[in-house]
This record gives sequence, structure tokens and C-alpha cells, in this order.
Amino acid sequence: MSVIEHTTSYYAASANPSPKRDALQDSVTADVAVIGGGFSGISSALHLAEKGFKVVVLEGARIGWGASGRNGGQIVNSYSRDMDVIEKMYGVDTAKALGSMAFEGGDIIRERIKTYNIDCDLKSGGIFAAVTAKQFKGLEEHKALWERYGHTDLELLDKSAVRQEVQTDRYEGALLDKRSGHIHPLNLVLGQAAAVESLGGTIYEQSKVLRVEEGEKVKLFTENGSVTANYVVVTGNAYLGNLIPKLASRSMPCGTQMIATAPLTDEQAKALIPSDYCVEDCNYLLDYFRLTGDNRLIYGGGVNYGGGDPDDIKQFIRKKMIKTFPQLANLEIDYGWGGDFLLTMSRLPQFGRIGSNIYYMQGYSGHGVCSTHLAGRLVSEALTQQAERFDAFAALPHLPFPGGHTLRVPFTAMGAWFYALRDKLGV
Repeated sequence: MSVIEHTTSYYAASANPSPKRDALQDSVTADVAVIGGGFSGISSALHLAEKGFKVVVLEGARIGWGASGRNGGQIVNSYSRDMDVIEKMYGVDTAKALGSMAFEGGDIIRERIKTYNIDCDLKSGGIFAAVTAKQFKGLEEHKALWERYGHTDLELLDKSAVRQEVQTDRYEGALLDKRSGHIHPLNLVLGQAAAVESLGGTIYEQSKVLRVEEGEKVKLFTENGSVTANYVVVTGNAYLGNLIPKLASRSMPCGTQMIATAPLTDEQAKALIPSDYCVEDCNYLLDYFRLTGDNRLIYGGGVNYGGGDPDDIKQFIRKKMIKTFPQLANLEIDYGWGGDFLLTMSRLPQFGRIGSNIYYMQGYSGHGVCSTHLAGRLVSEALTQQAERFDAFAALPHLPFPGGHTLRVPFTAMGAWFYALRDKLGV
């Protein structure tokens, strides 16, 4: 059996010690079997273990190997489509239901870190940065929208004020979300995995699920073993493949990339982002960046529809970084890596059931850090006969991409090109 290790990212290089867990080699039973050892899967397993369920997690590589261990590490509230869009598309009642949960994921993360003493460089505060005056006007509306849904810990920053928070002349203004923040994502998921095991849960690595046999009890088959469970929770996201064709046909993997610089001095880091906030801009194809616990700048951006990475990640992202921070032109880049997230047509997560005992959560569309932690709580509620909040998501239609599987990539890329052009023109 081939062993799959973490990608050569800054996160993998700086991860806290974590055991290499055995592959499944036998036939076992569980109350709940979870497919996938990322944020969704481990969050689900931890919530369920806390409720007394016997949980088994099957991960095809290492815990946090996929998007959960490679992402920008930003605690960004709400969803990839905000409540105003949800109101227009699905009505006020649906928007109220989803809006009542839009800021919960970040609170779950902070609670997990505190309860289980997880060392993952938690820092507070995040900035949405406007590249154009039109975008800044949009942030004013964004602030009013979130305040209407109960999030009031927000502050608008004009051009002068944002220049005091981010050492660049690129931005026309910003919205500071004091309830946002950032973390070392791989260490966060590793810490939660250890918490699952401390509560009696079992985690198998290098145990890719090859077949799902539905029934009164569900049976999952790996290369050398099987799990029979009362319930299954499917959380493979962009790395699930075609294991469950119904899920693959309503979503699309997309690649994104980032770099980590050589460490800055304390003085350089303090000058660059004085309050140590994370930042993302308001472009359709956005850039995002933050400082790490050891004063490196992580900078990311770009989307490859269909997944995968450009030939030279470091050079591709370096150009974006220098556009924002020309003063860093001579700074060494120590790490460059990419990974896939799962996009849906609506840009909203897809939750649901297959039969009565297979639950799935997928398609966070670039806003997964918080939403995955919410998902784990909601599926644990659903399995304890409190399904109202899970069903608020499950009721959303899972729309197919135009053109089906063959044309979804070029059609989506054409749409992205249009919006990227609008960003460049400031219209």
C-alpha cells in the first residue's frame, strides 16, 4: 500500500507533533463512520464523540491532508454568498435561518481551542480591503447587512485608516471584522483529532474508502478492511472523487495557491500589518494574506477551475504579493503550495441525506474554515433528533453547473474572467 504524506507546505513543515495512525486492517463496527479527516470530518467526529457516539474516522491520507491543512488560515464569517443574496434567491425565512448561524463557526473554533488547549497561533481580527471606491461602498452595505443579522463588532476604515493597518497604498478603504481572526489550520485540525481520540473515537489514516454499501446499516470498504455503521457522514469534499456520483455531479474542485516568505524581523512584521490582522481583498478573484506565528507572510490568490496548480506557484503568487507590497520584492519565498477546494453552483454549502442514514456536507466554495466547524455541530444535532438547523441547509437546491461535467470548467472560467475584468476596470 502506498503511503500519502502531507504536501510540502509551510503548515506541514511547522506542524505540531502528531502520530502516524494505522491503516484499517480489519472489519470493525461503529455508531457513526466518518469519511474524511479534514475540518468537516473531524469537527463532526468531535461533536458526536462528545455526545457519546462510538465514532470511526476513515482518512485516505493524513489528518488535514486536503484543504483543511493547506488553506489561508483565515476565520472569515458567513458564507461565500451572503444573506442579501440568500434573501433574493431563497426568501427571507431561509435567509433568517442561515443568518442565525452565519457567525457561529468562528465561535466554535475558539471554543475548541480553549477547551482542548490547542496550540494553533490563534489571532484576532480580519480586514476586508476595498481595491476601488465602488468596493468600499459595497463594504458600507456589507456592514449594515451583518449588523441587521446581529454582528455589530465591525468598523469601517477609510483610506487613511486602512493604511495604518496594512502597509500598502493599494486600498481605498476596508471593513474591520473584530470577530474574525486567523490560525495555523493544520495544527487546529490535528488538535481536534487528538481530542476525538481522547474521547474514545478511532481514526484510521491511509484508509481511503473505495466502496459504500447502503442498507439498514452502511458498510464502507477500504483496501484492507471495512466499517459497518448505523450512520455515515461523508465529508471528502474536493478529494472525495467519484465515490458517490450524486455528490460529484453537483460540485467542482478548484485549485488555489499560496506562498510563505522567509521570516520577517519583528520590526518588519509590525510595520507591515501592525495589529496582526488577516486580510482579504474584495475582488472576485481575491488575494488574501496574513502573518504567521513566526512572522512569515502567507500570501495566496488565484483559482484554477477543475483543480490543480500552475507550473511555478512561487512565481505566480509572488507577482501578486509584490503588487500589494512592492517593498517585499527582495524577500525570499521559502514555501509554495496549492490545494483544491470544492465549488458549488450556488456558492453555498450542500448538506443532505442519502437514504435515511448517510449524511453529507460539502462545497463550502472557499469559505470552509468556519462553515466546516458549523457543519460538524449541525450533523451531530441531526443525529440526536434535532435536525431543524441541518435541514435549513439541506432544503437548498443543489444546482448543476451549466454544460454538465464536460463544460462546467470552461463555462465557470468564462464567468470568472468576466468578473475579474470588472474588478480591473473598477465597474
